[in-house]
Amino acid sequence: MTLDDLRIVLRDLGWLAPVVGIMALVSLPVAAAFGEWYALQAFGLTAAVSLGVGVVLYFPFRRAGEARLKHGLLVAAVGWLLVSALGALPFYLVSSRLVPGEVYPFADFAAAFFESVSGYTGTGLTMATRPDLLPKVLQWWRSFTEWVGGMGVIVLMLTLIVGPGTSAVSLYFAEARTERIHPSVASTVRTMWWIFALYTLAAMVALWGAGMPPWEALNHAMTGISTGGFTLWPESIARYDSLAIEAVSMVVMLAGAVSFAVHYRAMQRGPGIFLRDLQTRWLLVLSLLGFALVAGENLLRGFGVEPSLRQGAFQVVSALTCTGFQTAPIGEWSDTAKLLLSMAMVIGGAAGSTAGGIKVMRFALLVRGVSWRLKKIVSPGGALVPMRLGRELIPDPEAAKRLEEASVLVFLWLGFLFFGVVVLSHLVSGDFGLADVVFEVASAQGNVGLSVGITQPTMPTGAKLLLCFNMWIGRLEIIPILMFFRALLWRR
Repeated sequence: MTLDDLRIVLRDLGWLAPVVGIMALVSLPVAAAFGEWYALQAFGLTAAVSLGVGVVLYFPFRRAGEARLKHGLLVAAVGWLLVSALGALPFYLVSSRLVPGEVYPFADFAAAFFESVSGYTGTGLTMATRPDLLPKVLQWWRSFTEWVGGMGVIVLMLTLIVGPGTSAVSLYFAEARTERIHPSVASTVRTMWWIFALYTLAAMVALWGAGMPPWEALNHAMTGISTGGFTLWPESIARYDSLAIEAVSMVVMLAGAVSFAVHYRAMQRGPGIFLRDLQTRWLLVLSLLGFALVAGENLLRGFGVEPSLRQGAFQVVSALTCTGFQTAPIGEWSDTAKLLLSMAMVIGGAAGSTAGGIKVMRFALLVRGVSWRLKKIVSPGGALVPMRLGRELIPDPEAAKRLEEASVLVFLWLGFLFFGVVVLSHLVSGDFGLADVVFEVASAQGNVGLSVGITQPTMPTGAKLLLCFNMWIGRLEIIPILMFFRALLWRR
């Protein structure tokens, strides 16, 4: 990376850092409303540090050149680490004023950083074994980081404080977003935010109506629609033992895993758009298929009809949408059931949504590509064979290009998953088997948040940082991370 490139990246990071400061200022009334005055200093300091970092990074380099895609990729890779480090400050500073221990695990900065990474990446793995006993402002901060992270911190920056020289298109693409609702990126992100806010409000009202208390309904609406998965109870959604709450939560999770562009078209043309959209159809079909397989496996293991059906449906939707809400003791499930959920977490939700994973569109493309490739093999030599993907007829050269891009990304995704499994298997207790390790790494890299019990405050610091790495990789879909390492190793 050249010196000119470094100036551009640092300038744009200077626009990104204040996002955390703005979030901290917005959170001050929450601490005041619940009488948690000791937290005001922590959030005020977080705001000051974030805004200060922004000033230090931006003003010396404000006349740097125009940003291009390579700069956007580097800003995304470094920016998410910077935002996560700044976002860890409230966890760490508030907990340091309380009694360290099981209830307040964030007095260890590695644990605070883990929680922040998990929040901003929309993962939901947590160091808080008793989130119900956390101060209300930290409960809010966990949910707020997931809510903002589900949409994307760069998307929020583009909405609030984008500056001269910054390429909105490059940054939008770098944050693993490609779909547009409008030709302009600025108009697209504004529309995405009001849809997101509207759905959050609707989810809160629905959960409240289903029997969830208002404060809990607000937090679970924020983490559900963002497919993040933080909850206020150690038992997650199982705490309520309510079929109504589970049903509403499943609808909220599925809504978060559907592309915002599809939601926008559905608002204009009616709900029939959902069934006409390829990704949404695949998402629903995969949910039903996963439910049948997981419920069938649990029935064979003697779990009983009602828990097998009810828990199977909820956990498959939670895994496939990459949310991480939990209603079952997954650690007690069979290795087959865990691996089925791991596959769902790898696939993930729709492109253009808040969900993680490799995305339904890439999975559908690869599945369809198998039959297309076989058809090409039996066709006359040199024949151009188009690929049909839903209602779209893709010309032969374009189909080959799309398959190549999807295959490369999936190969890299699985490669980093394998790396994480190998390393984590040497860091965790021997009480956990290979299926457990695969599940935990797939949950982290898929930005899901389901856990078999490996993630906990007492896990080694190396394991915490490894899962942070997998969450980072999964949220940015690998390419910005590879560009970051390339920039560290080569000047060009």
